[in-house]
Amino acid sequence: MPAGLLLLWAVGGALVAALLSLIPALHIYNVAGFLLLATAALGPLMPAEALAFLFLGMITSYSILNTIASIFFSVPDDSAIFIVLPGQKYLLQRRGYEAVVLTGLGGLGGIAVLALLTPFASSLLPRLRAILQPHLPWILWTIIAYMLLSEWPKGSDRAPAGLKRWWDGWRSLAAGLATFVLAGLLGFVLMYKSLVPVTVAYQNLLPAFIGLFAVPWVLQNILSRTEVPPQHFARSIDAGPAELIRGTLAGAFGGLLAAFFPVVTGGIGGFIAGHATAQRDDRLFLISQGASKVVYYVGGLLFFFVPGLQLTRGGMAWMLSTVYSQATPSTYLLAVAAVVLTGGLAFFLSLGLTRLVVRLLARVHYRWVSLGTLLVLLLIVLAMTGPAGLFVCAVASGIGLIPVLWGSRRMNCMGLLLLPIGLNMAGVGDTVAGWLGLL
Repeated sequence: MPAGLLLLWAVGGALVAALLSLIPALHIYNVAGFLLLATAALGPLMPAEALAFLFLGMITSYSILNTIASIFFSVPDDSAIFIVLPGQKYLLQRRGYEAVVLTGLGGLGGIAVLALLTPFASSLLPRLRAILQPHLPWILWTIIAYMLLSEWPKGSDRAPAGLKRWWDGWRSLAAGLATFVLAGLLGFVLMYKSLVPVTVAYQNLLPAFIGLFAVPWVLQNILSRTEVPPQHFARSIDAGPAELIRGTLAGAFGGLLAAFFPVVTGGIGGFIAGHATAQRDDRLFLISQGASKVVYYVGGLLFFFVPGLQLTRGGMAWMLSTVYSQATPSTYLLAVAAVVLTGGLAFFLSLGLTRLVVRLLARVHYRWVSLGTLLVLLLIVLAMTGPAGLFVCAVASGIGLIPVLWGSRRMNCMGLLLLPIGLNMAGVGDTVAGWLGLL
């Protein structure tokens, strides 16, 4: 297929994702799953190569534009969870537009890093993968241990001395550990005894992710009766070249870690990168998380095109690998060009779409938006996974509420994947599943 036509497919995917990314909780992977099933009926109208570039445009656009829903509608996915914290602060300070711009600039920086890797990717990445492959289990468990240990006891020092002060300091740690273990047990159940119909097995984890990450946040918005103040559209950002470079490099490091290692998401990668670079500035935080999120999502698919590597990381790459396997130097270069083109397009679209969302919130009360979001979430789960999916979502929502109520990190909900896959990589997953009566 001509290169120009493939780039048009990528642009088309970016425009489709631009609209879909504004729908709270609708993940682009779910849409990609339906498109993959539709290719069997479309046949020659959408060959595998066209689907590959459509996916590239969709994931690139989504990774930049889903920031808008994460900040203004507060329905983050596992990779945008950290953006919402300073993003909500900016929103309440009437600077939501600026938060979107800072995150988008970080995303453009992440795309620049991926593009700069192009001359070295086909020679460096396969060697790096060969070196690290035997060590993945202990590296993953090191990441898990660091994530849990960093949830260090903390308190206000205002509680009375004695048992109450001890509990004041340790409750967030206890909540974080409980969240991780309970989410991990739920992950074992879903991986070994799926409750959703076999016909939608590819959406097995959808109700759990929505319950863990999206529903608790929306419920918090509804109960807290948040008022969104009128937003200011700044003509400049409070960040210079030094902050942009530092934030981008830190975020790109976390994103590359997440794109290269199994199970590690952009949120976890960005968290580790933030600690490694000692980031405490909200501006740096937004920039770095924007870069981390884009590198994680886009890199996970782009590395699939690297000759000699064909790394399948992330849902989009796994789905594409079932119908497409071509990885040549020319295809990889064209894929990088598609990412750069659609990334720039998505950034400029984010400026106009953010203004559109602000106008919407000025006309519709935030509580009604939150109620509508909750309804959309439940309809998505019901339509895709049936009543059993709603049950899984309800259980996951109970687990996801623990960090909200007890002040621990919501990242611990990623125990859903980290615990069962970590134990499987260590060779004891089936043993634990047997103890749980799942075999």
